[in-house]
Amino acid sequence: MESVCVSNGTAGSNPALSARNIQIFLMDPAVKKYIDKQKSPQKKIIRKLRRIVLKAYPKIKEEMYVGVPWYGGMFYLVALKDHVNMGFAIKGMKNKEMDLFEGRGKMMRHLKFFTLKDIDEKTIVRLMRIVKRYYKGSCHASH
Repeated sequence: MESVCVSNGTAGSNPALSARNIQIFLMDPAVKKYIDKQKSPQKKIIRKLRRIVLKAYPKIKEEMYVGVPWYGGMFYLVALKDHVNMGFAIKGMKNKEMDLFEGRGKMMRHLKFFTLKDIDEKTIVRLMRIVKRYYKGSCHASH
């Protein structure tokens, strides 16, 4: 894991950081490489969305799958030409809840973010909690 967002490169040097917060600063090297190669504003958007996911679920498994960062098999982040999609596992949800997301997938739906201002942390956390309530297993084959 590579340390990011901490000035001297180690989260352990700051005793004010709890174990819960330390994971937010550690990034899988493959995820770091993916994020670092993105252009702006996608890079900034992905970084902010990642922080939201890890803040809400500090012990969630972060991994690369099919070329993009995935979180616990429930959420993914993908940089596209002019925006970022955050994907959500929706299997088992009621239609009313599925309609909170964009797309028409039966397993995954998404939200689109074109700028940092598009990100509403409270809404994202609320949607992640809905997903977690229904989540029964992985939406991808590696789990």
